Amino acid sequence: MKYFIILIFILILNCSGNKVSNYHGSKLLNSKYDLLEVNVTNKNDLIKIIGPPSTISDFNKNLWFYFERLKTNQSLLKLGAQKIKKNNILIVELNNKGIIKSKRILDLDDMNDVEYLEIVTTKEFKDDNLIYGIFSSLREKINAPLRNR
Repeated sequence: MKYFIILIFILILNCSGNKVSNYHGSKLLNSKYDLLEVNVTNKNDLIKIIGPPSTISDFNKNLWFYFERLKTNQSLLKLGAQKIKKNNILIVELNNKGIIKSKRILDLDDMNDVEYLEIVTTKEFKDDNLIYGIFSSLREKINAPLRNR
């Protein structure tokens, strides 16, 4: 019984009361957003202030995106499930000379919840007619792997 109590005591000491935080992307994006000035800050200043962009648009090379995401553990009872505490996206549009044309920041309130429908689409043809049976057997023979003889 003594060993069991000592084991439980050691396990409790190893548990941390602090919440674990996982950062992804650029930190403190809101404060860095305030340092950017439209029609004044150029591409090099932007890289000095925030760093290289998280991603650049494939369709418009002058559209840069910076991400900041902070996830924390909810509680011990939820077994390590994490909750998104911060989710900021900075969208910076540059003009042809590399100067900031516009800037916009999206936060956690701007996220949309995606709802999925459970409606199943039905097919309009029946697969119990003769022609369907002939073509499906031909398709199976064509798609069958070749045999080594």
